[in-house]
Amino acid sequence: MNEKTFHNVTVGRVVIGRGQPLALIAGCCAIESRERTLRICERLMAIAGDLGMPFIFKASYDKANRNSIKSYRGLGIEKGLSVLADVRGRFGVPILTDVHEIGQIKAAAAVADILQIPAFLCRQTDLALAVAESGRVVNVKKGQFLAPWDMKNVIGKIESTGCRQILLTERGASFGYNRLVSDMTALPIMRAMGYPVVFDATHSVQTPAGQGDCSGGAREMIPFLARAACATGIDALFLEVHDDPDHALCDGPNSLPLDQVAPLLRVCQTIDRLIPEDMRALP
Repeated sequence: MNEKTFHNVTVGRVVIGRGQPLALIAGCCAIESRERTLRICERLMAIAGDLGMPFIFKASYDKANRNSIKSYRGLGIEKGLSVLADVRGRFGVPILTDVHEIGQIKAAAAVADILQIPAFLCRQTDLALAVAESGRVVNVKKGQFLAPWDMKNVIGKIESTGCRQILLTERGASFGYNRLVSDMTALPIMRAMGYPVVFDATHSVQTPAGQGDCSGGAREMIPFLARAACATGIDALFLEVHDDPDHALCDGPNSLPLDQVAPLLRVCQTIDRLIPEDMRALP
């Protein structure tokens, strides 16, 4: 596969891609409260600042793809976006949030710098086109059911609108019941398509519906996958983080404890700095 012209992605003062340091996209899965969201963002900003790591805060106002009707989804679009607006206003940090329907895009784009297309919706053509036309950076999570080379068709849809501000995120592939596996070869394959690649180390350890009416996860495996992904030459690391993951309302089993973030990032930065640019994608 021949590498295309590479498009760096600019989000405010953060630049992700070729010749840039490893970036961090991190935050809570679903917004639980204004206070907790602000607290987590403030701590992550301090960690990233100490490390000199570009930082984007992520959180969801609504998690529509839930295992059970009883699963926690978030505060909803109005209250959730209000919290994210507070985060942006107080800290000046770029914001990423996901959208599940075309009707959510205008409101989300008024607050967020990056709109994320969830993995299960990455082939929804109308959604992809509408997000691409929003004027925001587009982060597409590769579906658990797609081969990495199939992402070229998703890219083609987004590019058809003229958008070139695209991030591609790997979050594991379905492997039997309640299991995901991470194929590290997917990362250089997707990066060779000409856009920055992100590795979601936390959703990759998820066990979908692994606890019956909610997902489980093996959070102890997060550092192993994160380090492996950084050794391939990714552009950004995506982490779900919580200050009390055992009692998180959403995705606690696959969230990284807040006190483990800094030690992991220090190692990931060290690995990232060892990888030359010409070894970050297929030749």
